[in-house]
Amino acid sequence: MAVSYSQCVQSLKVSLTGSGRCRDNDMKRNCLVFASSTESNSNPVLQSKVDRLLDSVKWDNKGLAVAIAQNVDTGAILMQGFANRDALATTISSRKATFYSRSRSTLWTKGETSQNFINVQDIFLDCDRDSIIYLGKPDGPTCHTGSETCYYTSVLDALKDQPVQGNNLAMTTLYSLESTISQRKAASKNGKPSWTKRLLLDSKLLCSKIREEADELCRTLEENEDNSRTASEMADVLYHAMVLLALKDVKAEEVLEVLRKRFSHSGIEEKRSRVSEN
Repeated sequence: MAVSYSQCVQSLKVSLTGSGRCRDNDMKRNCLVFASSTESNSNPVLQSKVDRLLDSVKWDNKGLAVAIAQNVDTGAILMQGFANRDALATTISSRKATFYSRSRSTLWTKGETSQNFINVQDIFLDCDRDSIIYLGKPDGPTCHTGSETCYYTSVLDALKDQPVQGNNLAMTTLYSLESTISQRKAASKNGKPSWTKRLLLDSKLLCSKIREEADELCRTLEENEDNSRTASEMADVLYHAMVLLALKDVKAEEVLEVLRKRFSHSGIEEKRSRVSEN
């Protein structure tokens, strides 16, 4: 996704583990834990924190703030709506992205009809505290058109009179690369020759290149080469690894999800568990 909300954004530090305790690395003054709305109502201290948090948001004159849903693994902006106090509180307690419908004057949870829920992992406020990000994992297509996100219309393409396509998504560099490799894979064997196509057709060559590039990356450390060389070699490793993923029909999103799930675990313990399973 080309748009990044990482700058000038602060986390609400909402732990959604359901454990009733702040994560150790959270700033405790900002840590809110909701196992359920019932727990919140039965815990005066917790409810007080919730109220202070909701009071700190700069709701507009209609009691609303922009709420953006973002894919926690790909970074893709999924959709944009509006939230009020109740919508934000409901999102925290239910872990489902919930908005306020201005046309129906009621709360609505994304997926309540389609079952394509957005499962919220964390919530962020911007520096002015007048917009919200629901950072989560979608269960399916977010857009009512069936597209992965609601953002698939390129303004620059429209100015060139190119047709709008639902799969023409706004993508980060990583996902643009994945898309390009996928296109090469789908092309016929008689299509335009390319290095990517050659790698896709020769697994031995591909694996040898991954090993070669990984070795060159390590040498930038061992031989104290400059940082630009390291970045270049890492780009080569990443590109060739992405080709292997495409050959195996594994999405980069699946890899990032595995990494995210390991964040809260000791790397040593995780490795031991994999060894014991084998």
